[in-house]
Amino acid sequence: MTSNAPNATANAYLRTRVLTASPEELRLMLLEGAVKFARQGRIALAEKRFEASFNGLSQSREIVFELMTTIREDVDPELAANAKGLYSFIYRTLVEGGHEKDLSKIDKAVELLEYERETWVMLMQRLAEERGHTRPATPAASISVQG
Repeated sequence: MTSNAPNATANAYLRTRVLTASPEELRLMLLEGAVKFARQGRIALAEKRFEASFNGLSQSREIVFELMTTIREDVDPELAANAKGLYSFIYRTLVEGGHEKDLSKIDKAVELLEYERETWVMLMQRLAEERGHTRPATPAASISVQG
């Protein structure tokens, strides 16, 4: 077995997971990735590993941007505007925290992303109940976003 085998297996699992996920599950995966990368960036910044911090925060920002730009405005324009405002704030806070090397700003962004993730999980559970699905809204095993 080569040293790349575990990564290849994880990547194949993630690819299958993404290709078979519902839109709700995909959004949850994005939120989990944004949290993961923001935490990685925060830890690296605290350890003064600036390149690693930049990489983690950049990946988190890219995901937040994706979340912001894929909101459907046609369903509920007011809710869409509020969600876009939240993601815009998180994005700016990540940018400022990274540039200013301000851990408190990054902590705020992580806190908001975690809150958004938990809100999304509750929404998915509610939708599953309304649809009569008995399977849990989140997978039993945590999804790992490579990075």
